[in-house]
Amino acid sequence: MTSTAILRRSLLTLLAACILTTQAGLIAQSPGANQAATAAHPTVPALFLSDIHLDPFADPAKVAKLNASPAADWPAILSAPASPAQAKDFATLQAACPTKGIDTPWVLWQSSLTAIHSDASRARFVTVSGDLLAHSFDCKYEKLVPTAKPGDYVAFTEKTVRTIVTTLRATLPGVPVYIAMGNNDSGCGDYALDAAHDAFLGLVAKIVAEALPADLSSADRATVQRQFTWDGNYSVPLAGVPNTRLIVLDDLFLSGKYTTCSGKFDPAPAAAQLAWLTGQLATARQQHDQVWVMGHIPPGVDVYASARKSANLCSSGNPQMFLASDALADLFARNADIIRLAIFGHTHADEMRLLTPRPELMQDAATHSVPLKIVASITPINGNRPSFTLASIDPASATLVDYSVFVASNSTGAGTTWSKEYTYSATYHRQAFDAAALASLIPALQADHAVKAAASQAYVRNYYPGTSSPALQFVWPQYACSLDHFSAAGFSACACGTTK
Repeated sequence: MTSTAILRRSLLTLLAACILTTQAGLIAQSPGANQAATAAHPTVPALFLSDIHLDPFADPAKVAKLNASPAADWPAILSAPASPAQAKDFATLQAACPTKGIDTPWVLWQSSLTAIHSDASRARFVTVSGDLLAHSFDCKYEKLVPTAKPGDYVAFTEKTVRTIVTTLRATLPGVPVYIAMGNNDSGCGDYALDAAHDAFLGLVAKIVAEALPADLSSADRATVQRQFTWDGNYSVPLAGVPNTRLIVLDDLFLSGKYTTCSGKFDPAPAAAQLAWLTGQLATARQQHDQVWVMGHIPPGVDVYASARKSANLCSSGNPQMFLASDALADLFARNADIIRLAIFGHTHADEMRLLTPRPELMQDAATHSVPLKIVASITPINGNRPSFTLASIDPASATLVDYSVFVASNSTGAGTTWSKEYTYSATYHRQAFDAAALASLIPALQADHAVKAAASQAYVRNYYPGTSSPALQFVWPQYACSLDHFSAAGFSACACGTTK
């Protein structure tokens, strides 16, 4: 930022503080510009992580020892020199349990933590929006521990989660960590959990509760642990942001791919989750609280999955959706007056969404819409480079006013350096990541079918952090429609001019 820009921003901030004191937080402050915030109204820095996908099987020769050891011993085991046949053994394992790439080995997670310690040491809190476990986790364990006893696999998943959370908390001592579960976070298989009292959730509940703010009462912590054990959900105050609650969902239950551990579909947990969320939002409203919601699988259209079904999205029937229904997005829209931000992951990409109400619900998209941030991944499995997001929040309005994405120089963690990829405010020239800003930005992206404008080019460039995303250009008009059309009918009307 130039000295002229810094001076201009300082003058604007001072003017806003003098004229509209209660709205001073609407002046954007980038994570690197917190020093310019007014002393009476500083922003709150926070770290957003998603899709870590730690792979403890990256050196297969170590797995037997990991299986027999407590989580406290795992860092030393994983940090030991690689076994002589590591590359060959891992290639064999990958062939036996096919995945589309390589997840996060220990050395990459250690590199991520080093960068977090350097660049995010001032974070007031951390959010982890799901998928802590590697892909094909169950297959890899079965191949490497064929004599495992009942319960050993669930214990191994718990130790993996504990190792991630413990090392993250050691990197940022005293900083609370809010954790959501993803579709890979299971003690029985991808997209699978039992409908109530799941064994995996029961073990992980204590880890989740321990990572919450130290000043959380013992009764509230016990409530979190009990609720998480039941269904992977919880609701707590958001550290550093007064009168704001963070509601966390294990929205795997809302996916069309969800099954119980026995492989059966059960609609009951999805219905129960929506009822619970409805109650939590009603309580927040009664208490005049603002709300953040965090889950893993975002609502809306999965453009790439739709494109894989047919080269012509407009002739292939209904688009592929991330969730089984629009119920979650509709619930968000009905409560947009109190929901300040929704945080998700799952796509491994750096994305934005605006959950606009369907016409029959509400008309004013700028007032009755929810800004949604999809946080890019630590894992490089999709060809992206590892990344994390450093955010800046206005504590008075609970608004995400700015964020910067930090990216690794390579995908291995060996000899890796990290640097800032871009900052939202400087790239998109908006003063906040809120409904009003996205309601003006997204239509401009949708109008730029040929990806000629600077904002569209930046979005395509930063979609997969650290890499160019040329494939996105081929579906850009359709993808841009997905940014604020979360229903199949709305998306089709935007992308294809249909009225399904």
